[in-house]
Amino acid sequence: MQIVPAAKKRDVRRSVQQTAWVTLEGGFATRQCFVHDLSATGAKLTVSDSSVLSGRVRLAFSRDAKTGRQCHVVWRRGHSFGVKFIR
Repeated sequence: MQIVPAAKKRDVRRSVQQTAWVTLEGGFATRQCFVHDLSATGAKLTVSDSSVLSGRVRLAFSRDAKTGRQCHVVWRRGHSFGVKFIR
């Protein structure tokens, strides 16, 4: 008898369709982005120049916000990329 691991259940995503900003690790180079969807654990974003995004970034829904969520880039396809929120 073979034991099949339980399928990893994805967190519920909700469509956001909102402009936001990502700041590169170190607090410099803020870039406007577009948030397509959001869950409790991450988000799908699009930026015009995704080549500069790797590692950690901060996602904020206000350009002037000192707050925001620290994220780790987990995948990239063209100008779209996925981030996982760091707790």
